[in-house]
Amino acid sequence: MSAKPSIPKNLPPLTDLRGVLALRVSTLRVLNGWSQERLGTEARLDRTYVSSIERGEYNVTLQTVELLAGALGVMPWALLVPPHDEEIASMF
Repeated sequence: MSAKPSIPKNLPPLTDLRGVLALRVSTLRVLNGWSQERLGTEARLDRTYVSSIERGEYNVTLQTVELLAGALGVMPWALLVPPHDEEIASMF
């Protein structure tokens, strides 16, 4: 059995767009109660690719951002906005 997913605690530098995307995708996935496999299915992406995105390993295309946003029910730009102070405080 796998561990219960938790919201990421490590915040990326606000200028690290891949890190911000990774944080947003991972946080929204956990809040939805989804596994990486479920998000991959919903977004029509391989679960290993979702995992790599959440680790900030890839420069994803805008099409991938759109697929992830659609699956997560947010606007694509929302995945690229760094967290603000109130959000950061509520994560800890």
